[in-house]
Amino acid sequence: MGQKLSGLERVLTALKLREPDVVPHFERVAKRVREAILLGSTEEDFVEHMDLDGIRFIDRTHSWSYEILDETKKIKRDQWGGLVRYTTEDNPVPMSPAIQSEKDLDSYSLPDPDLPWRYEHLRRLVKRFKGERAIVVGVTDIFALGRENMLGDVGYFRAMVKNPTLIERTNELILKYQKRYMKNCAEAGVDIFWVNGDWAMTEKPMVSREFAIRFLAPPLKELVDYAHGLGIPVIKHTDGNIWPIWDVVVDTGIDGLHPIDPMAGMDIGEAKAKFGNRVCLCGNVSCAFSLVSGTEEEVRKETKEVIRKAGKGGGLICMSSNSVHSGVNPENYAAMVKAIREFGRYPLALD
Repeated sequence: MGQKLSGLERVLTALKLREPDVVPHFERVAKRVREAILLGSTEEDFVEHMDLDGIRFIDRTHSWSYEILDETKKIKRDQWGGLVRYTTEDNPVPMSPAIQSEKDLDSYSLPDPDLPWRYEHLRRLVKRFKGERAIVVGVTDIFALGRENMLGDVGYFRAMVKNPTLIERTNELILKYQKRYMKNCAEAGVDIFWVNGDWAMTEKPMVSREFAIRFLAPPLKELVDYAHGLGIPVIKHTDGNIWPIWDVVVDTGIDGLHPIDPMAGMDIGEAKAKFGNRVCLCGNVSCAFSLVSGTEEEVRKETKEVIRKAGKGGGLICMSSNSVHSGVNPENYAAMVKAIREFGRYPLALD
């Protein structure tokens, strides 16, 4: 029996494509699920109670500013200038982008990434968990930020074809903010950056392979290179079927890829065979089916199968296929965590 690792050591070992003592696990867990398992708990208390290997938060939730416009309809203006609406989930839904025309960009002023309050939550996590659990900070993908908050879906996709310079100018602005934000997070004590933003839908990528190479990959690579210069690894999240562009994503130099979306036909065993020697796989117990409506035994079996397919040799962080959202059965999530610890001990003996 090898030495027991801390949660942080476990996660970092997996990201280096080596075998830790146990397959690591951390997750964003919706408040309804947390409350059902540990009534009245904060996210930090819940992480300790479940002994998760890390804790992560999204920049949209903890470090962006919002101005209330309509409290009844839960509509706010985000810090970029766009309108968003809140629902039952943690993250708001974009309604109207900040930039309506290229002229708006000429006079656009970025939000200030150096405001101290943006890092208060991170500093609390560092004080409580530093060195014991991985502190994972969300950095919204440049494509997602440009498409959802700055130009809007229609404006962004149209500009890709008709006005590529607008995309490049928008990306340059956002990168300036995000890199400064990352630098400040590094100084505050972050362990891992989590670049959140989808590049694909269930059936196929959102843009052609050519456009993914031209518009999506370069700014992601710039973020990854910058993070690595700070000595911090990067996990990239994208739902959907990324088979046509998996190499474009991996070639940016990311250290981990989440969630290997099973609903989109992304088999984690096939992913392990194709690129598991280049990037840590993070996933992919179904949060659309088994964690929502399956039995505890079905969750147990699926979790075991994910570890069997992708855990050999290390390079696996076993997680849900997106997040533990409010529709997840709390008992099923607890069963998943238990199964990871039961079947995920190295050396694996599941074949």
